[in-house]
Amino acid sequence: MATHNKVAIVTGAGTGIGKAVTLALLRDGYRVALAGRRREPLEQTAVQSGDAARALVVPTDVSDAGSVQALFARVKESFGRLDLLFNNAGIFVPGLDIDEISVEQWKAMVDVNLTGSFLCAREAFRMMKTQDPRGGRIINNGSISAHAPRPKSAPYTATKHAITGLTKSIALDGRRYDIACGQIDIGNARTELAAPMAQGITQANGQVAVEPLMDLTHVASAVLYMASLPIDANVQFMTIMATKMPFVGRG
Repeated sequence: MATHNKVAIVTGAGTGIGKAVTLALLRDGYRVALAGRRREPLEQTAVQSGDAARALVVPTDVSDAGSVQALFARVKESFGRLDLLFNNAGIFVPGLDIDEISVEQWKAMVDVNLTGSFLCAREAFRMMKTQDPRGGRIINNGSISAHAPRPKSAPYTATKHAITGLTKSIALDGRRYDIACGQIDIGNARTELAAPMAQGITQANGQVAVEPLMDLTHVASAVLYMASLPIDANVQFMTIMATKMPFVGRG
């Protein structure tokens, strides 16, 4: 285990990618605030790490500005600073054509995937630029959908394209404050959300095909690498994906 004692916040830390990254950061020596809507999965992640003393469980609704502000206040009170935000929390509405998507479904996804990322990044930026020593790193979880959509995914794809714009803007505005910002775009990591891909998922041509998946440990290692760089180096964008998934080329 490293002895750097840096501080991280991971949103969506109770399951999937967020859980895997949280465990990797704790193993690396980070003190980590675990944020998510449900307390129980967060506590399970903390216990599973075997280092619960370095894990701060903070139930948080990232779509609510007050809840996000309370999260960052807890981190400042408990740890004194923030070195890394992994902006990971997100949801996916069941696949529908755009004319079948309700305004409520659209707003729900925008509220979590985009506004939630903005709210967390805003608080992280504010904290990082005023702390001593100054600076830090924000890593936004994009998606393969930040490059190319799947069928029936208009709200999700729109939010992930927007995350790319958010990432670029934070990276630009953060320069003067020693705040780096990058984005990781993940394709077909083996999570509960991606499980249907192993059974068969609709392709662009309407056919249903089984898609390969990759182990979550590779994603966690990639985020850990991005986080490990000195602040004068940055992975602006990284795509990590199951090698044979239908993304590049024509499927």
